[in-house]
Amino acid sequence: MCKHILNAQVSVRSPCCTKWFDCVECHQEAESHPLKETLEMVFACKKCKKAFRKDVREFEEADEYCPHCDNHFVLEAKTPKPVLQVEGEDARMDNRMLRDERVKPAKPVQRTIFDPEDDADKLG
Repeated sequence: MCKHILNAQVSVRSPCCTKWFDCVECHQEAESHPLKETLEMVFACKKCKKAFRKDVREFEEADEYCPHCDNHFVLEAKTPKPVLQVEGEDARMDNRMLRDERVKPAKPVQRTIFDPEDDADKLG
């Protein structure tokens, strides 16, 4: 998984060292040499795990999809953003740490739709 682009759909094979990377930043972190530019790129789809080649000079709108599984791999990149939040579990996911501070009634109240008081005439 790429930590720079969160929604990377393909891996790109670098022409200089023939290794697979998700983005240019991943190549820069792992290798000491600069990335060699090329007009023919080799991709590996992360959905179907099959490799394919694309020529950049003839890149059309139909080339934005994997030829094997039609996975759309040309997307706007989602990059991680710094977030300031309170440490602890998300209360929406795990509410065991929350205490119910509402007052319980002394005895259970039997209500029907025929009671004329306390908005009993509202159904729903």
